[in-house]
Amino acid sequence: MFLQLAATPALLATEVSPSYNVVSRHAASKSSVPGPYRGEVARVHSEKVIDEASRRVDQATVDKMLSTGMRTLTGAKADKDAWATFFSPSDVVGIKVNCSGAPVICSAPELVHGIVAKLVSIEVKPENIYIYERYLNQLLSVHYERWVPEGVHISAIETPPRSQQNYDPETYVDVSFFGEAATRSNMARLVTETVTKIINVPNAKEHQAAGVTGCLKNAAYGNFSNVARSHKVEKTNTLTFIGLLAAMEPLRSKSVLNIMDGIRGIWHGGPFAEDKRYMFYPKMMMFGTDSVAMDRLLLDLIEEKRKAEGASSLWDRSVPIDKKAHLDYHKNTFVREPGHIEYAATKFGLGEHDKAHIKVNSVEV
Repeated sequence: MFLQLAATPALLATEVSPSYNVVSRHAASKSSVPGPYRGEVARVHSEKVIDEASRRVDQATVDKMLSTGMRTLTGAKADKDAWATFFSPSDVVGIKVNCSGAPVICSAPELVHGIVAKLVSIEVKPENIYIYERYLNQLLSVHYERWVPEGVHISAIETPPRSQQNYDPETYVDVSFFGEAATRSNMARLVTETVTKIINVPNAKEHQAAGVTGCLKNAAYGNFSNVARSHKVEKTNTLTFIGLLAAMEPLRSKSVLNIMDGIRGIWHGGPFAEDKRYMFYPKMMMFGTDSVAMDRLLLDLIEEKRKAEGASSLWDRSVPIDKKAHLDYHKNTFVREPGHIEYAATKFGLGEHDKAHIKVNSVEV
């Protein structure tokens, strides 16, 4: 049976939301986002993880942070037990990386190497692991194949470029934002037909339209076609669209773990990294099942860095709009919508937004 829903007015917007028609044959599971650790985030920091001058990442420190983060999140005493909380040998696991700023900033290959190693250690077969992104050129620029065992799939959804053949024609959102001709955004077949579990590995980045691009946006815009149309003009639809896509089944139920790569970050000009002046080094990772809680903490991280640099607030809607604003932190390309995180919590129940109800377990290694 197909599920068809129309969106209600946006809770955090001053105008009526677009009318969304959601079509999916997939039912929700009991373990769907925000998952078993609602409102809980493990945050691991290490000064040793990257040398800022050379930008060299230390693999041994990454491995230690990964181990510490997973054990802190789950309470397990051993790494295998922590990973077995989420995965079994029979799983087909998708690792949703973010390569939109590659090679300057992306889901670090050192981190992806560590994740794959831990999956293999609990007997997930390499051929049942898919490292994936939407665009082939971005994915190939990182060379993940050099970091993982033979058999692991490195897969771009849009192969060949702009191809729609790897999107599911029966799982989609239909909406017209600005009178565009193509009104459907389809979910990737890899999600609907192949993987049983997904590890979401976003970066710590500002986003010119969404405010930040973290767990929610990497899941939403990284698993559907035809999404950039939501921010073609200065007043975008990112407020409502991101959460709606992230809440769609089976993406929501299969997204069992978030590991945010905050080794590097971008505080302006995101999601790309055209101006390296806007890179910074939080030297941390966050772990959790609650996408909203993690993105709420990311929002504070980026906001605090922008304040320290003398940039405007992510919430300032009076900032001058300029198509070249990604090169000037006194301007912006769009009217940002950092409220998409709270909207995802309030409208779709994707997690805990209230910081008073978010427990952060911070560890230094």
